Amino acid sequence: MLTDEAATYASWFSTLSDATRVRLLHHVASSPVPVTVGELTTLLGVSQSTCSHHVRKLAEVGFLHVQREGTTTLVTVNPACCTGLPHAADAVMGALASGSVRPVDGVTIRAMTAADWPEVRRIYGEGIASGNATFETEVPSRRTLESKWLPDHRWIAELDGRVAGWASAAPVSPRECYSGVAETSIYVADASQGRGVGKTLLHHQVSAADADGLWTLQAVVFPENRASIALHHKAGFRTVGLRERIAQHHGEWRDTVLLERRRD
Repeated sequence: MLTDEAATYASWFSTLSDATRVRLLHHVASSPVPVTVGELTTLLGVSQSTCSHHVRKLAEVGFLHVQREGTTTLVTVNPACCTGLPHAADAVMGALASGSVRPVDGVTIRAMTAADWPEVRRIYGEGIASGNATFETEVPSRRTLESKWLPDHRWIAELDGRVAGWASAAPVSPRECYSGVAETSIYVADASQGRGVGKTLLHHQVSAADADGLWTLQAVVFPENRASIALHHKAGFRTVGLRERIAQHHGEWRDTVLLERRRD
């Protein structure tokens, strides 16, 4: 590890050695909208001066963004910190301890069939509409997806008798030397979010890839999609790095997180 990297990571971990700061960062990262210092003061049960001190320390190392609007201080999380912290842990510890994802009762997985394409494309469209699932702005055609995805690694999740999500894997290169490397995708229907569909799909996807001899799975996720990053880490993926301003999305440059899982 480079000396500069070690100093940076040490400052991050040192800043988070205070439990109140960890709680503060959690509150901000969990909020879909900016949080005021006043709101954080109430949530944490500390004085405003203490809260402001912790916000300033977290902002100094890049965990938080602070913006003044009149007399109000608005606090938001820096999405890059959600990538940087796992990456720092990878670098310091060698690799994150492999987590685990388990199938959830009530969610069943089966191979994708021709009859599933309308639902697959509908759910894909919901992901596009979320703004944090893909660079695509229109749902690709069935022909495009069929030509892209590996035939034996297309999965459907069912919940309450309905298609609740899907998973796929696509080769990263036509070259023979990369034949065991695939890029994965998982999409869950809006109506089925939070019910273990993603966990069950990812568990099946990883298990099927291992059984079929795929030695590397990679996933590309927007930093703002923190739930997906956390889920992939539990499944044994590690953060390879943050690709800054890698492509434009609706006219704005976006970063992506590259995650990777290697077969034992």
